[in-house]
Amino acid sequence: MNKSKRPRDTNKLAKSIVYLATGDAEEESLDEGKDPAAAALGRKGGLKGGEAHAKKINRRIAVRDCKDYNCS
Repeated sequence: MNKSKRPRDTNKLAKSIVYLATGDAEEESLDEGKDPAAAALGRKGGLKGGEAHAKKINRRIAVRDCKDYNCS
């Protein structure tokens, strides 16, 4: 998802929308300056880490519940 930053002030936002609509200004890309290989590697680590984190959380909840209910 490539979203550019928009001004919070309504007047500045309106001005930027008019400039974009008339072609006076171009949208800025947030991906400029980023190494695509590094971004892909970061995404890969995030996907792998998210799954590992979910397993760890589920294990922790199971242990906590077992302690609460005196499971063997």
